[in-house]
Amino acid sequence: MSTENLPQSPDQQPRKPRVAVVFGGRSSEHGISMVTAGAVLRAIDRAKYDVLPIGITREGRWVLTADEPERMAITDRRTPEVEDLTDAGEGGVVLPVDPANREVVYTEPGSVPKALGEIDVVFPVLHGPYGEDGTLQGLLELSGVPYVGSGVLASAVGQDKEYMKRVFTSFGLKVGPYVVIRPREWEQDESAARKKIIDLAGDHGWPLFVKPARAGSSIGITKVEDLSGLDEAIAEAQRHDPKILVEAALRGREIECGVLEFEDGPRASAPAEIPPPDAHAYYDFEAKYIDSTPGIVPAPLTAQETAEVQRLAVDAFEAASCEGLVRADFFLTEDGEFVINEINTMPGFTPISMYPQMWQASGISYPDLVDKLIQAALRRSTGLR
Repeated sequence: MSTENLPQSPDQQPRKPRVAVVFGGRSSEHGISMVTAGAVLRAIDRAKYDVLPIGITREGRWVLTADEPERMAITDRRTPEVEDLTDAGEGGVVLPVDPANREVVYTEPGSVPKALGEIDVVFPVLHGPYGEDGTLQGLLELSGVPYVGSGVLASAVGQDKEYMKRVFTSFGLKVGPYVVIRPREWEQDESAARKKIIDLAGDHGWPLFVKPARAGSSIGITKVEDLSGLDEAIAEAQRHDPKILVEAALRGREIECGVLEFEDGPRASAPAEIPPPDAHAYYDFEAKYIDSTPGIVPAPLTAQETAEVQRLAVDAFEAASCEGLVRADFFLTEDGEFVINEINTMPGFTPISMYPQMWQASGISYPDLVDKLIQAALRRSTGLR
């Protein structure tokens, strides 16, 4: 695509901060990342910031894309692709790897590389591996470019559900019963690995939830009602991640809470409740994004319950050394105890997603939320902190 309408190298000062919105990616959550990016691009105040949209294809190529958020929506139950917003065969984008230089360069076969100017902050609206898991964050740390969201460690912990649970347990947060099956276990002795899962069911009953250990958006998850469905569920989870997590079902209400980093530290939003979806076995991908099952915001909790889940959400944020934002997901069990299920360090960020809805109920609009995240990133230094 042509670069004539894109921000060019600045010759005059002062200039507006330039935000590179990076989206797409190599994970199975590519399409949801696109939807999130479209919402963020619509919300960014163009009078305050210059914006550079950068897509990552499913093959991992970084490309310039059209700044057309209206084309980044779910249409006819299909999520968009980076390739929908870029011309076939065009060149790619190269980020700097020198902390002294934040210049973005556009290269196209047969043409002289074109400098697009420096970027001041990256808004990485990527979900899943190769984006939300610390890999992109490590690249940006090497480049010395500030970015929205958690750093390398917290992003990795937030992506790997096993180590997330281990960290939470070490900080005194209660998690539900689970087992992990690593690739080597499965390859060396399938029977022994399967027995671990069956023993979990023997101790805690059916159903079980079989999940990819390092994926999100409820992709690859199966609710298994009995032994007959186990092998198919394992195969489905392994299509997305060779390491799988199996959790015992917890009886109770699903409660979510957002955390946002302010200048004086993290604060929790009004919580939300996810009611059981009528047309789905649980709150799966289609319930979340295709059928847009509504949550209840704010959640109908007592004042004491609200304060407790907000405290626990901030505790989880701090336990994993998170920055910027987190959505923390809990079960409120039948005996009145909050059990943390997981955190998302870059949660779904579409206007119908629970994270922005919870902050809307807390008095912060979607555009203001995007602005606060960018400002928090600009305040932080890269490197050890």
